[in-house]
Amino acid sequence: MASTLADINSQIKKHDEQIAQLRKQAEELRNQERAGVIEEVRKKIAEYGLTASDLKLTGRGGRRNALAAPAKAAAKYRSPTGETWSGGRGRKPRWVTEALAAGKSLSDFEIK
Repeated sequence: MASTLADINSQIKKHDEQIAQLRKQAEELRNQERAGVIEEVRKKIAEYGLTASDLKLTGRGGRRNALAAPAKAAAKYRSPTGETWSGGRGRKPRWVTEALAAGKSLSDFEIK
């Protein structure tokens, strides 16, 4: 099979055009199927009275499947001004570091 470079390039171009056409067809079919799925989901949502929170859909535009933020840890310490700290998560708040530097202990601020 004696082929020239020009013949091979011509075949590549022809196949690239076919691939582009097939990709376009696939995208059109996907869009049609997607529209059907969306309509089916909307009917089920209406039928069962589902909300975005039921489906765990929150965030921007309703497109994100964002999980709920992790729960805050219960406060273990309270400052004289009412600020609280759970202890152990992240850096110590300023009021804690200042109190410790002034000679106080964490047990002085424990919530009982």
